[in-house]
Amino acid sequence: MLRRLLMLIVLSGILPAVAKGQEFIRNGNVLQIGNTRLEFCTPGMFRVSYSTPLEEPWMVVRYNWEPVSLQVTEEKDQLLVKTTLLQLKMRKQPFGIDVYTTDGQLLSAAGREDSHLLQPDEHFFGFGERMDFLDQRGKKLRLEVGRGKGMPHITGAYNVLAANYSPVPFFMSTKGYGIFLHTSYASDWDMGHTNKHSYSFRATEGPQEYYFIYGPRFTGILEQYTSLTGRSPLMPFSAFGLHVGTYSGGTWGHEELTSTTYVLELARRFREQGIPIDILFLDSTWRLFGKKGGKGATSYEWRETFHQPRRMFDSLYAMHYSMVGLHIRPRLDNGNYLRLLDTANTLGYTYPEDNNPGEFINFFDSSAVNWWWDHAAMRVAGLGAKFFKTDEGSAFGGLANESSKTGPTGPEARRLHNIFPVAYAKAAYEKFAAHNHTRGMNHTREGYAGIQRYPFIFAGDWPSEWQYFEPVIKAGLNIGLSGVGYWAHCMGGFEHPADPELYIRWCQFGMLSPVAMLFGMDHPGYKEPWRYGKEALAIFKQYDELRYSLLPYLYSTAWEQYQKGTPLMRALVLEYQDDENVYNITDQYMLGNSIMVCPVTQKGASTRVVYLPDGNWTDYWTGKTYEGHQHLNVLTPLDKLPIFIKTGSIIPFQPVIQYTGQDQPDNIILAVYPGADNSFALYTDDGKSLEYQQGSYAVTHISIKGGSIQINKPEGSFQPRWKTFTLKVHSPEAPSAVKTDGSWRYDTQEKCIYVTGISATRAATIEIN
Repeated sequence: MLRRLLMLIVLSGILPAVAKGQEFIRNGNVLQIGNTRLEFCTPGMFRVSYSTPLEEPWMVVRYNWEPVSLQVTEEKDQLLVKTTLLQLKMRKQPFGIDVYTTDGQLLSAAGREDSHLLQPDEHFFGFGERMDFLDQRGKKLRLEVGRGKGMPHITGAYNVLAANYSPVPFFMSTKGYGIFLHTSYASDWDMGHTNKHSYSFRATEGPQEYYFIYGPRFTGILEQYTSLTGRSPLMPFSAFGLHVGTYSGGTWGHEELTSTTYVLELARRFREQGIPIDILFLDSTWRLFGKKGGKGATSYEWRETFHQPRRMFDSLYAMHYSMVGLHIRPRLDNGNYLRLLDTANTLGYTYPEDNNPGEFINFFDSSAVNWWWDHAAMRVAGLGAKFFKTDEGSAFGGLANESSKTGPTGPEARRLHNIFPVAYAKAAYEKFAAHNHTRGMNHTREGYAGIQRYPFIFAGDWPSEWQYFEPVIKAGLNIGLSGVGYWAHCMGGFEHPADPELYIRWCQFGMLSPVAMLFGMDHPGYKEPWRYGKEALAIFKQYDELRYSLLPYLYSTAWEQYQKGTPLMRALVLEYQDDENVYNITDQYMLGNSIMVCPVTQKGASTRVVYLPDGNWTDYWTGKTYEGHQHLNVLTPLDKLPIFIKTGSIIPFQPVIQYTGQDQPDNIILAVYPGADNSFALYTDDGKSLEYQQGSYAVTHISIKGGSIQINKPEGSFQPRWKTFTLKVHSPEAPSAVKTDGSWRYDTQEKCIYVTGISATRAATIEIN
């Protein structure tokens, strides 16, 4: 019999009373006590429901699980349950679920029905895209989709404490577990704010249900959480290149200046300047503002200043832009020629509002989605648009940006408010994928649990001011810890002109973000790099080229994300959760397994302090190696973003190209940083189709052990586009010998061993003494 456990894990204040002597009922993976239902999904994850289990398609994508081996022992007033990973005690009165590891380590418990035990060394991470804090221990949170209430912007959207563009009701504890509150309603979380010895959480209304997920490592928790809520699919390969948005020459108040000419000249200038770029999107002012909703609705009619939009799309694709998209909003409107809103109202395809048929397309209704696609979206998709920027999802039941309207209200609107952005993005993502016969692409500002499936979000409309730079980085770290791996932000900030130094520093960070996106509404600059001087242009191009050379690394990391749910951009705590030094580091992160990026967020800074976790780390720029578990003061000239490479890393580089379809590289450089045993899986596929989900891909496993580097033959049915590898092994001294079928040399200036002529189609072993 298990020893008496300390506390009970309960959902704050919502557990039903269970009469003493209440019988336990077991049915496969399900254990029932009164109206409390516990279902094991895996040996390390279970679901607790206090009413009828919630089954919906927007947040959770899996409800059927394989049988879990359970050892169940019933005693007089409790049930003892064991899996291969957990021990639970379900007690009748007062009802509770105590959770321990198999060796008796307490994971989670509660002393009263409204209070969970907060252990002295316990810290909490996740909760979605938040710009306030990383470690939420001692904090109080309300999770509800919104940009921050209050006008003017300085007290609303610009409030980093209030912005909640993409909340996720999920956290991970450093004790080795995570909790996902399965609700679409707003929720309140007190993580030790009221009482430093306890924490609590609850949905504001509706059914109460949560999933308990045991890791114990954060990566394991995320793997299970994303198996529940869905993994990020692979984006088109070109989406890992540079994205640029434009107001087409006329932002708000200057709409009459928009034109197809501006768009084409912008696209042509990027090519003429030799700045690598793949994706272009036209923001709000491409469209004619309608009769009822004004700027806050979409008429799907072109502004009269856009002449021959089909020819514009054709010209952009002729310049090798792989995808061109358009900004939309979820409200429909009547234009000069189209009466889409009236028609949708008549057909019942808009979501009803108070005393009127409403303006929002009902994206929860598949018939409404089909009508919207055929009669609204196809009016631009048919001309050449290949994706949408699905903006303003928070306006469903909330205050819109460009109007005083709040959309639907009432209990049902409150239930749907948080998941509306997911349904909205899903519709555009899936419809364009089917229309383009390729992988979907969509980007959106708002999201909730499950948004990672559709597939990327951006951090919203933050001004070009130093005070907002570091909070935007924090947003990326928090959303990655919440299961969303594809994330972007407006490089240089969105509103207001940026000072050139801020622009440079922000763009350096942006080029080493999961998705690199340049976009601003400042007229007439629009964050275009040539408007910030020669130095800014040169540095912008330098880091853009660095990104394009890292495409094989980024794409392979995206494959890992698709398989395991591990994000591309990783807060240090994700991989070093036992190191308290990293719990509040909000201006450093890992890009994949190997590259630590340390943005400079202070104006005029000539140095910055960097924390090196355990292991050894090599300065990317100087090649000097440092021991980990220490703080380091590093120089930060304007053209240098501090970057450190973890010892044991294997990083693939390709030649710089101007767009992803330009050349098929014959050779990949494998940069190796010896000193620790490690491995890397180099991934490739056709970059466009969904055939990778059926096994059409190639993975080359590369490992380093001591002085031996092993390159395996590619696995999978896809033929890699590269023919050879070049090893670039960082070494402070020349080797005495290198055993290889190729040739080698030592570069005394770079302090690197170059091994060339290695076949990419068969196995090879390189021995370095």
